[in-house]
Amino acid sequence: MAGVDPEAVDEVVGDLEALGYAARAIPLAPSVEDLGPASLIAIVTVGQEVGSVAFAEAVRRANVFAATPVLWVTSSLDGSPLRRRVELYDDFLEMPYAAPSLRTRLRLVRARSGHPDFEVLRRGGLELNLSTFQTTIDGRPLELTYMEHQLLRFLASAPSRVHTRQAILQSVWDYDYYGGMRTVDVHVRRLRAKLGPENESLIGTVRNVGYR
Repeated sequence: MAGVDPEAVDEVVGDLEALGYAARAIPLAPSVEDLGPASLIAIVTVGQEVGSVAFAEAVRRANVFAATPVLWVTSSLDGSPLRRRVELYDDFLEMPYAAPSLRTRLRLVRARSGHPDFEVLRRGGLELNLSTFQTTIDGRPLELTYMEHQLLRFLASAPSRVHTRQAILQSVWDYDYYGGMRTVDVHVRRLRAKLGPENESLIGTVRNVGYR
């Protein structure tokens, strides 16, 4: 992830993490050799585009990124210097965007680059396949209900963030759900039981706030 607008970069990083990517932000710079391999590079040029062409050129020259798809995230196509350099990116996305649009673009660029069309969220020994809904912990399959999977996915997508019960209820069960806060506690308890004594602490309780 590279970009110049901190808020835009943070938004894209958060959305990528929610889709199972281990995303991190880096500044735009011509030198990219020290970044290491990546399955995707998103160049965020919202607000200003100084250095974006040089960075994209450096990515294309670097052997380590020879097969890495590049997604260009911009506020507008009009007047952009990258618009005339289509060889520097594999696809583009205009902000503001909807989460399904980002998911679709990612699948397209991965498919064109020969990457398999699957999304796996990994947190330590926990693996959630976001396409097949299969979940394992230390290689052991977990038999989860749909809502248990969605809750675990929501918490694992942002492991350092503490979520209130209300936020979890609204994000996982939708705003129209009226089952009450107790629903969250019940599902957390069931998830911990399925994770087992050695892994139940993966879901932490923050007293008087919620869960992480």
